[in-house]
Amino acid sequence: MKILLVEDDASIVSALSDLLQNEGFAVCSCSTQNEACQLLSERSFDMALLDVTLAQGNGFAVCAAAKEAAPEMPVIFLTASDDEYSTVAGLDMGAVDYIAKPFRARELVSRIRNALRKSGSADSVFTIGDIKIDASSAVVIKAGTEIYLSALEYRLLLYFFQHKGKLVTREALRDAIWDTAGEYVSDNALNVYVKRLREKVEDDPADPKIIATVRGLGYKVGE
Repeated sequence: MKILLVEDDASIVSALSDLLQNEGFAVCSCSTQNEACQLLSERSFDMALLDVTLAQGNGFAVCAAAKEAAPEMPVIFLTASDDEYSTVAGLDMGAVDYIAKPFRARELVSRIRNALRKSGSADSVFTIGDIKIDASSAVVIKAGTEIYLSALEYRLLLYFFQHKGKLVTREALRDAIWDTAGEYVSDNALNVYVKRLREKVEDDPADPKIIATVRGLGYKVGE
């Protein structure tokens, strides 16, 4: 998935680029309206993340250019938390969402994936072994039969599957759960959550084949 990030705050660009690249996205960034419009005319993107206020030009003009270049491409605006006018104006222009600054990293990633799923640009079905997740309907199938997970268990499993073949550190997992649970997650609590999830998705929870432990580091799912 290729994302165009139009933002003139270098610290936000650096943090967002690192975050999104770690989540598997390719990020192309620029800081001005002219640069963004030029990129949109030359290259294709799956999504645009646009700051409203730019050092040169504004995000509304970039949104118009994005909609002209690729009408179905989802656009998300980054706005100041108290800027109601910009929020409404962006949505009226066809943006699919807006995210107020400062934003939480995991919430941002979740809302990006949600927008891509709705646009049909992102994979919504994930399969490892005999487990299949249909993210568009939040249904989990094991060996042809639906299994029922709590909201937190589902979020955990989806996060694992979205990072198939990659090391998922305990710190990253705690961050993901923390945003969902709304409170700090201790190491003991994380162990309990993973144990419960394994009991539902593994053939033998004592010898897990889907959610493997990488001792001292975290977990790895699939290859």
